Amino acid sequence: MADIQEINEHPDFSTVTDAIAWLEKKGYTYDFNLDNDCLSYEGGQKRLNPEDFNIDRVFRFEGITDPGDENVVYAISSENHDVKGILMNAFGVYADPVSDRMIKKLATH
Repeated sequence: MADIQEINEHPDFSTVTDAIAWLEKKGYTYDFNLDNDCLSYEGGQKRLNPEDFNIDRVFRFEGITDPGDENVVYAISSENHDVKGILMNAFGVYADPVSDRMIKKLATH
């Protein structure tokens, strides 16, 4: 069983790269892509609907001088599909178009 301190650990990172490296060490190895109504992985061959995954952690990075640097890094897991991975997405004017179901799921954190 995981140590309680480890479960509650939520470090602050100065870069997206640091957050991704930390999550990969925690077992988040899949690269998720945001589609209109689901997450896809393994080159788009597999998909997770909003009800199929959990958002375990969220890291926001706001660009001080460049709006293109605004990103959100999601640590995502699916017990039913036995996968843990990372979704990186821009927010604001650069956000990808998604369905209302996906917006609701991603906005809950």
